[in-house]
Amino acid sequence: MSSGEATRSWTPQQPVDLRATLGLHRRGSGDPAFRYGADGSIWRAVHTPDGPGTLAIASDGSTIRGRAWGPGAAWLLEQMPDMLGASDDPAALVPRDDAVARLVAASTGLRIGSTGRVWEALAAAILEQKVVGTEAWRAWRHILRRFGEPAPGPVPRDMRVPPPQADWTRIPVWEWHRSGAEPVRMRTIRGATALDVERHHDKLDVLRGVGPWTVAETRARAVGDADAVPVGDYHIPALIGHTLIGEKVDDAGMLELLEPYAGQRYRIVRMAELHGTYAPRRGNRMSVRDYREL
Repeated sequence: MSSGEATRSWTPQQPVDLRATLGLHRRGSGDPAFRYGADGSIWRAVHTPDGPGTLAIASDGSTIRGRAWGPGAAWLLEQMPDMLGASDDPAALVPRDDAVARLVAASTGLRIGSTGRVWEALAAAILEQKVVGTEAWRAWRHILRRFGEPAPGPVPRDMRVPPPQADWTRIPVWEWHRSGAEPVRMRTIRGATALDVERHHDKLDVLRGVGPWTVAETRARAVGDADAVPVGDYHIPALIGHTLIGEKVDDAGMLELLEPYAGQRYRIVRMAELHGTYAPRRGNRMSVRDYREL
């Protein structure tokens, strides 16, 4: 046992697929705050209300064991069941057609969990606004490597804790430029620091530059909102259309298809991301921009 290690065991009432449930918190394969362990464990570095912490989660098939380090260790272990969907109710989604029934059958163990860390989800979502994942994840990596604390515990040396909300205001303009994030996303993040988002996660849409897509992406992760539909996404309407009816649809068409499942619409989106039918890759793709050369 490493110095300062705290542990907790939790036996969920229903199966939990760790990778499916926690995988949406991974911001690209090089995310400094997220690792998949060779033993199947999942490691997350988080800035908690008590300070930085690292949580490692593993399952033996029935019991889930958490190990945590740092000032935030106790908070992370207390939050662990909610992060894994202890308060989620997958049975609330009742299939009304064969396509959704197939998604449900393929998604045993998927839970919509709540991390309880709104800023972490919001900052990353803003970086992902209207760009391809590669571009957003590059910026996320740069910011965490330059301004995140080393993750506590027996972790790889390059793991970092995302900076707390107040610290994002201190990131110099030139570092934003080096990250590849253009001024629009920089200004949106700086402006968002004016709101106590942890207390007012239901008011994110009052922030300038934060629209329905960003709100949905944040709420799905931070508060476990099973109905958060990311309207305005470049790929998801086509994914939902091809999965449910075999053809591409736009945002309006996606909302129409999901309307019978109001209250559980994000659950269907997440299941489709994991087990749905992606559109054939034809035509132009969004390009990866690089403002660092300007």
